[in-house]
Amino acid sequence: MPDFPPGAYSPPSSPQSPLPTDGRPVLSVSELNREVKHLLEGSVPLLWVSGEISNFAAPSSGHWYFTLKDARAQVRCAMFRGRNQMVRFRPANGREVLARARVSLYEGRGEFQLIIEHLEEAGFGALMRQLEELKAKLQAEGLFDLARKKPLPYLPATIGIITSPTGAAVRDMIQVLGRRYPAARIELIPVAVQGQGSAQQIARAIELAGRLQRHDLLIVGRGGGSLEDLWSFNEEIVARALAACPIPTISAVGHETDTTIADLVADVRAPTPSAAAEIASANAAALSEEIDSIRSRLTRAVHLQLRHLRQQVQLVGNRIRHPREQLQNRAQRLDHLEMRLHAAIRNRTIGNAQRLAQLNRALSQVHPRHRIERAQVQLAQQTQRLHKSTLALLQHKREQVAHAGQLLHSVSPLAVLERGYAIVQDDRKQVIRRAQDTRTGQRIHARLAEGEITAVIE
Repeated sequence: MPDFPPGAYSPPSSPQSPLPTDGRPVLSVSELNREVKHLLEGSVPLLWVSGEISNFAAPSSGHWYFTLKDARAQVRCAMFRGRNQMVRFRPANGREVLARARVSLYEGRGEFQLIIEHLEEAGFGALMRQLEELKAKLQAEGLFDLARKKPLPYLPATIGIITSPTGAAVRDMIQVLGRRYPAARIELIPVAVQGQGSAQQIARAIELAGRLQRHDLLIVGRGGGSLEDLWSFNEEIVARALAACPIPTISAVGHETDTTIADLVADVRAPTPSAAAEIASANAAALSEEIDSIRSRLTRAVHLQLRHLRQQVQLVGNRIRHPREQLQNRAQRLDHLEMRLHAAIRNRTIGNAQRLAQLNRALSQVHPRHRIERAQVQLAQQTQRLHKSTLALLQHKREQVAHAGQLLHSVSPLAVLERGYAIVQDDRKQVIRRAQDTRTGQRIHARLAEGEITAVIE
């Protein structure tokens, strides 16, 4: 019988365990496996295990069964459907994973196994998956959009550098800024750039700089390293601090091939810290050349302006005359204006007289007497034309009436009676057209061209 820890095992009191004559307890296999399972599950706490997946199986029940192994050992594992539905990747043979599990025993076979409660990818694969998920989330929120990025100042007076004070990156940036742009004031905001709590330090430094508003530009970054070394700049807290910062930011993390989430959120991404310093600074030599060029152009412009002013002064001097000469010129001009005035008055008087004569003639034409005479003549003419037109109209109407009378007489029944015909009527004045419409003894009336006769039919 093995030695169990005190209180960890007590012999079963089942009547199915007969005692031999020597007094030793005897367990069945199922009882033994059950007791061992209870012992393992009760004495070993929930733990984390890392290893490589092999013999992965996913039957129709939805449970997963696989083996975790390393270079020297392996252990059977089971992950039931209610748990594996929360796993965000598909396990496969050969994949390194990190599992949170509890120790157990499969009673049916007496096999030691782990019951997996949580499973995640280990190492680089897990970090890359986490990175891609955060990228997708921030991109959906618009933190990578170019429209929200701020332009960098051309000549920043104060540049803040958020990085490690002991790294080579800060020395490179200070050296480049001192060489290219010595007029700028550089302030180092020291933070840890890797390790536990480094992301929080970087985010707090960015937020503090944004609140103080002491800098015209912020450079956030560090030197190169592995994905794990650069991970602080992939943290969501740093990305959101950069997005909320009111000061223009340059991200300078790692080497040119390294791209972090901070690079995507910052206003400008520099491939290296030295490149960030070059972007942030103006080249002193180039500025000096530009200043010399501006000075030369300004000098030439001043000389040209002075020459132009001298020419203007000379022209004004040439136009200046002695007061006596000016008086003579003005007197002559006054005489000329006086003569022009007299001529204008004379011409205006003559023109007005001619205009007055024209108006008198026009007035005489519109005098009421002349208008009455013209109206009388027009009235006589119109009366004569009216009389003529009235006589002509009456003659025309007489002719029309005579013609109509002749035409009417030609179709009148009286004209027919004059040709010897008669109109025969009965007593009711109905015209008799046929002989069979009469009867013997009937009184009839015949209208002739002249007079009327009454007769009786025999």
